Amino acid sequence: MAEHKTLILVRHAKSSWKDKTLNDIKRPLNKRGNRDAPKMGQYMAKNKIQPEVIFSSPGLRALTTARLLSLKIDIKPTDIIINEKIYTFDSEDLLNVIKALKDKYEKVMIVAHNPAITDLVNYLSGSKIDNVPTCGVAVLKLPINSWKKVSKNKAKLDSFDYPKKLW
Repeated sequence: MAEHKTLILVRHAKSSWKDKTLNDIKRPLNKRGNRDAPKMGQYMAKNKIQPEVIFSSPGLRALTTARLLSLKIDIKPTDIIINEKIYTFDSEDLLNVIKALKDKYEKVMIVAHNPAITDLVNYLSGSKIDNVPTCGVAVLKLPINSWKKVSKNKAKLDSFDYPKKLW
């Protein structure tokens, strides 16, 4: 078993607020979100940011982001694991999802929502990021052999990128 884990936290791409009657979980990506996600996927592929597995919130904007990214990093969209508990805005809920991951996974990507993503990146790495922007990708390296050992200031922020920073 490897002595470290890699956690790739991704905030969903830009969503549309056009239809005010839509339930939050059903909110789709807007034009920019649909453009940014494949580009971030290409960026991930080029920089060898390659998870073994993708877990996504069932929120349409997160799931669509996960699918668009997966197409660029050789993971089938049908292999994305949807976890109801990832549809949260609370970093503690998200942390509990991570602690429950199977240890067979070394490199995991989670596509979720703010403020949970920003709060969790800062909590785990001791970073002071104000906001992980839409379609932001934070790669965290953890010197652990079990996801149960994920804890405060345990991770090193290996990279942090997002569309407006890259192009």
